[in-house]
Amino acid sequence: MIERAALELFAERGYTAASVDEIARRSGVSAPVVYDHFASKRDLHRRLLERTRDELLAMWREHLAGDDPAEQRIPRALDGWARYVQANPYATRMFFRETTGDPEAEAIHRRVRAESQVALTEMLGAEQGAEHIAGSGEPLALEMAAEVIRAGLTGLAIWWDDHPEVPREQVVATAVNGIWIGFERVRRGERWEP
Repeated sequence: MIERAALELFAERGYTAASVDEIARRSGVSAPVVYDHFASKRDLHRRLLERTRDELLAMWREHLAGDDPAEQRIPRALDGWARYVQANPYATRMFFRETTGDPEAEAIHRRVRAESQVALTEMLGAEQGAEHIAGSGEPLALEMAAEVIRAGLTGLAIWWDDHPEVPREQVVATAVNGIWIGFERVRRGERWEP
């Protein structure tokens, strides 16, 4: 109850404008009860960011796993991502969009996103042909390629939040066409050279 109320409030107003008193009121508890569960507003904010990161990573691992060809796993994973974004608008708004205005909370947000980036880079590195995207299988090259994917999906999630009337299937088709088609062409050896 506390986490849900906090998530909605952080997504609606941002970290700085969200107060523990308002979180408590929306949760139907008192502020001291909130502090019984979380040491501070920043601790609660960190918990929500980490939970969203963990849920997204679990979704990626679930949908990318298996022996199915990448042509099936990648669209399935992108559909899983879109379903998560659609079902968790407050979490994704906070995770993908929010800037806090608080340097310490922003540092936590950067750390959580960086941890997510490491995990996504590892998942990408496990895909056959991933080394072709950035020109090598070196960790920095794979990180750069994973960042292209992460940034694209982050931008799409933010855009979709502003355009909720767009059906999920259209968002998935855009993601598959914009991310997978290019990845697949490079994976098969087609490359642009400067």
